[in-house]
Amino acid sequence: MSYIKVRTTSIAEVPDLLAFWARSAEGASITDDTDGVTRLLVRDPQALLVAERDGAIVGTVIAGYDGWRCHLYRLAVDPDQRRQGIAAALLSAAHERFVALGGRRADAMVLDHNELGQHAWRAAGYHAEEQWSRWVKPLV
Repeated sequence: MSYIKVRTTSIAEVPDLLAFWARSAEGASITDDTDGVTRLLVRDPQALLVAERDGAIVGTVIAGYDGWRCHLYRLAVDPDQRRQGIAAALLSAAHERFVALGGRRADAMVLDHNELGQHAWRAAGYHAEEQWSRWVKPLV
């Protein structure tokens, strides 16, 4: 088994990230497009972390901090490389980023039907807060 490297990504890698999410992520987001990911990276170039093995992206997480809260999105691991500590390495790097920025608590968006994802989040010490519901309004 070769070494996993966690690093930030660049705008040049956006097409690769979108292709990775199409095959590895559960569901799609309204911002899963070139413009959405590019805007994220322009605003916060350190927010999108990737795990890399042998030069290929094998995992991602968005670790966004707005100065108030720490938000995690798009935790995804290549289906052929799951259960190898990739998600744990990504979350550890995200937590380190948040602590360095002064963050006090991280939250994650997890689809209700994504049992595999929920298992990964529970294993990392996260829990669902049943008193909260996510309210959304598409702006476009």
